[in-house]
Amino acid sequence: MSQATKRKHVVKEVLEEYVVPSPQQQIVRVLGTPGNNLHEVETAEGTRFLVSMPTKFRKNIWIKRGDFLLVDPIEEGEKVKAEINFVLYKDHVRYLKKEGLWEGEQTAARSSGEEDSDDDSDLFVNTNRLRYGCTESEDDSEEEAAAVASDQDEEEK
Repeated sequence: MSQATKRKHVVKEVLEEYVVPSPQQQIVRVLGTPGNNLHEVETAEGTRFLVSMPTKFRKNIWIKRGDFLLVDPIEEGEKVKAEINFVLYKDHVRYLKKEGLWEGEQTAARSSGEEDSDDDSDLFVNTNRLRYGCTESEDDSEEEAAAVASDQDEEEK
């Protein structure tokens, strides 16, 4: 199987399938990536440990801080205590909440202490993108900042 075909199947599996965690699996939240395909995660109870990324996901699926993962425990691990089984995206989280399989204590693992709600405000938001649905006061402040910047540019010329 070529690398492109393998990538296609792995991406299709991750994006289109909805999984239900088995009793031994855990849902964890990614805190950081120290390197070497390892990710630091935190459980709903607050325990932190490292998980490894299997080779089928490497260079095919990208994981960032704040994502949720489904992991299988590793018995012989001291530092690395689990292996990633599935990456949970927004749609997967919504599905698990709808089915009642999402633990309410999972919100305690998040850094924000807000209560669990039905909206998507608790999911990761990319701050590097422009927001098109911003309020008028934000638009005014952005226009003022642009005007000040253009005035400074004219003064320099």
